[in-house]
Amino acid sequence: MPTHDVLCFGETMTMFVAEQTGDLATVGQFAKRIAGADSNVAIGLARLGFNVRWLSRVGNDSLGRFVLESLRQEGLDCSSVETDNVHPTGFQLKARCDDGSDPVVEYFRANSAASHMSSALISANLVNARHLHATGIPLALSPGCRALSHELVEQMRAAGRSISFDPNLRPSLWPDRASMIREINALAVKAHWLLPGLEEGQVLTGLQAPEDIAAYYLDRGVEQVAIKLGAEGAYYRSAAGEGRVAPVPVAQVVDTVGAGDAFAVGVVSALLEGLDLAEAVARGNWCGSLAVQSRGDMEGLPRRHALEQHTLRRSA
Repeated sequence: MPTHDVLCFGETMTMFVAEQTGDLATVGQFAKRIAGADSNVAIGLARLGFNVRWLSRVGNDSLGRFVLESLRQEGLDCSSVETDNVHPTGFQLKARCDDGSDPVVEYFRANSAASHMSSALISANLVNARHLHATGIPLALSPGCRALSHELVEQMRAAGRSISFDPNLRPSLWPDRASMIREINALAVKAHWLLPGLEEGQVLTGLQAPEDIAAYYLDRGVEQVAIKLGAEGAYYRSAAGEGRVAPVPVAQVVDTVGAGDAFAVGVVSALLEGLDLAEAVARGNWCGSLAVQSRGDMEGLPRRHALEQHTLRRSA
């Protein structure tokens, strides 16, 4: 029997968020938090009651200790996180925007401890989880991280587990666009559930319509595709059918960072609970709407009691 509901992996960085608006160079006060698309999803699933195992590396430094303690407080099993005595924990600076626009983020992650992950991290019981969630970010960090990503996916597939994949394109981390497209697609087609944004799908396939993007991946073995359409909601398609789900109205957008991760939390959690794809996408839209109303990458991710209340209101 699986020992965990979900296995997630990637890099968690310390994030210093500006307390004032304006150029980062002029900001004098920052709040310390954590950031990372992969761990955002892990935290979101843990908040909804799933037993989540986290695989990563942090530096043997104060930022690494802060990251680990923050993840443990969120309920993640961090027993598979290694401490690197040579390479530092990555961090980032994030600007404050009060108008709902995308904030400026400056990364300091080159040669970080997490970028030195490899397949050597995989232990005999690591893949004994019910589900694997992966993103395209580790693929871009280093050849070792890329090998780890493929090996985890292959082992989970061989064990008959389900796999979700969010491309999470980061062009600045890749040497060129062609490499990014090739490597991301090589892993995307191994997933059962694919969760790209519309622009990501357009970049990766060269196609424009969400219907065509979904068909591209379904033809290559992906079972279910949910495409984020921003303010227009989301589109979904599988062998059972297709459709669109309207967005959840939001009075004020505070911070857009992490909305896609929240969408993944909603979709993956719902599918793991046995809901159909349309219901899963609706939950994804709801989680995303909460994320954009909260300052921070993962602070708006809901807990189980909030989801239960939302479900009751929808069924009333």
